Amino acid sequence: MKRFSGKAVLLAFLAGLLFAGGFWFGRAGGPFGPSYAEPGGEPPTAGGTAAPASGTVGDGKAAVAPIIPQAGSGSSIIAEMVKKAGPAVVRIETKIPARGAPNAQDFFFGPFPFSVPVPNQPSGSIGSGFFISDDGTILTNNHVIDGASDIKVYMSERKDPLSAKVVGRDPELDLAVLKVEGKGPFPYLALGDSEKMEVGDWVVAIGNPFGLDHTVTVGVLSAKGRPLTVEGKQFKNLLQTDASINPGNSGGPLLNLNGQVIGINTAVSAQGQGIGFAVPSDSVKEVLNDLLTNGKVSRPWVGIGVQDMTQDIANYLGISTTKGAIVTQVFDGSPAAKAGIQPYDVIVQFDGQNVTDAQSLVDLIQKSKVGQVKKVLVMRDGKLTPLDVRIGEKSYN
Repeated sequence: MKRFSGKAVLLAFLAGLLFAGGFWFGRAGGPFGPSYAEPGGEPPTAGGTAAPASGTVGDGKAAVAPIIPQAGSGSSIIAEMVKKAGPAVVRIETKIPARGAPNAQDFFFGPFPFSVPVPNQPSGSIGSGFFISDDGTILTNNHVIDGASDIKVYMSERKDPLSAKVVGRDPELDLAVLKVEGKGPFPYLALGDSEKMEVGDWVVAIGNPFGLDHTVTVGVLSAKGRPLTVEGKQFKNLLQTDASINPGNSGGPLLNLNGQVIGINTAVSAQGQGIGFAVPSDSVKEVLNDLLTNGKVSRPWVGIGVQDMTQDIANYLGISTTKGAIVTQVFDGSPAAKAGIQPYDVIVQFDGQNVTDAQSLVDLIQKSKVGQVKKVLVMRDGKLTPLDVRIGEKSYN
């Protein structure tokens, strides 16, 4: 066996290190990711995204470089967007007359937490909002201004607050439109297309949590079409996000990276963290014109409470079907009461359409127009009874 001197072994070891080092650091960026300081390294693109590597990895797919801020600018896409969108976001402070119990507005974020309402004493709340036109029109949550006798709007670019009046409100979607008394033009935000947003897209919330002006939080769109019930109020189509939302964010915008409003921040989960909800911009667009021109949204109303049929209920009523919606309550003076609908009636058809459960009945009523007369087929005492009901208008007083 051929023997090598210690000197020869050491030289061979050093030669191996040089070869391996040259191979390793000749690759893009070394073991800790791309290094754009190397000769020939590709700089990040203007949009803040590193240029994709030209080679391939593993299965032959193009290598994708990580997203990093634009080199040398000290900024990013989000920071630039916030600079442009931020001035249009406002802080809203209200005064609420003396009341004997907490106002209905408390079901979402309630008053500013450091100002606890005292029975029979005036109170106030703090929320957020944003301009939607240069004439001073503002969009916010209804619960931010509900019951307010005085509304003040604070802008980041103006020292003194502006007084505002309510133009219209829709408690159903928790929306309110305000108009400030002041000279414009005002910076404003455009309503984007919430339907085009994908789960996992980046979103940005700007608001005034706990009165901390223009706080920016970033997250992703966690889900779409979320149903939520709060204090008996049912929402069917909310956006869910993990962007941090806190008391005072109510009414502020949820933005895409283009600075367009894709949601109005509305609620948070009290049981968890990173679970916030926003009214989709597409839902806002559907009612905005009514709020601006009529001050309200005309919504159909029949005046009944219903629940799903079950086998136990069917057995109790002595009927064979579990389809339909059983009437649990009829409001005095309501269209349903005038039509002769009674508790324990099982509504099986509405306007010629079969009713499978309570939600299907609600959907059919919501598609109706105020003033229309609809035929209703109910099961009563084992017999089918036809009734005519004239659709009323829902009141929020």
